[in-house]
Amino acid sequence: MAAKRSGAKSKRSGRRGASPLSGQEPRSEPPLSLERIVATAVDLLDAEGVDGLKMRRLADRLGSGAMSLYWHVGNKEEVFDLALDSVLEYRGPPEIDASQDWRGDIVHMLEDWRASMLRHPWSASLLPRRALGSNILSRLELLSKTLSGAGVADADLNVAIWSLWNFVIGATITRANFDLSDDDRAAAQQRLTGLSQHYPTIERSRLLLDNDCDGAFSKGLDFLLDGLAPRQ
Repeated sequence: MAAKRSGAKSKRSGRRGASPLSGQEPRSEPPLSLERIVATAVDLLDAEGVDGLKMRRLADRLGSGAMSLYWHVGNKEEVFDLALDSVLEYRGPPEIDASQDWRGDIVHMLEDWRASMLRHPWSASLLPRRALGSNILSRLELLSKTLSGAGVADADLNVAIWSLWNFVIGATITRANFDLSDDDRAAAQQRLTGLSQHYPTIERSRLLLDNDCDGAFSKGLDFLLDGLAPRQ
């Protein structure tokens, strides 16, 4: 619970939220709750990354004592788990369960997943080593159900899920971390041109100048789904 301020009543005690019977001042912060802790943790992670999330710093942002947090969460690791799961909630189209366009449904799911992680770049690095919460498990269940409904055999289902998982995570981490300026790309490509006798193919394709990450993700996903499509 949020710490109460000491001292005599101020002029604010008559404002909405004060209790005329108790004589207490209204709280300067909303009541501490798990939902508010998680939302504030996400804001802190967005601003300062994984290393910036400390329980004392989180408590300061909440306007509470650090010990008050432990009435709601067991430790910092649990905060990471809850924050990660909260940003990965999927609100798909309401008609997705009845859809006949399995490829379109999967593209929507995975593009949404990637976009969610890019809005919160810390999430991709945490995901492989965190406990899987209800939101990410729901995503995986929906993905599995859609692939199964499209005709992917049970024997291939896990391989299909992990292939798509690896593609999304890899594409997201690359996009979040490999963010070179145009000048840096031009300089790298120029150096590669000077080494073209050793690396002729990637020099000819001008690999280091290609920064269409969104296009590469969409086309790469098409390649994967072509391979997953049930054989006729």
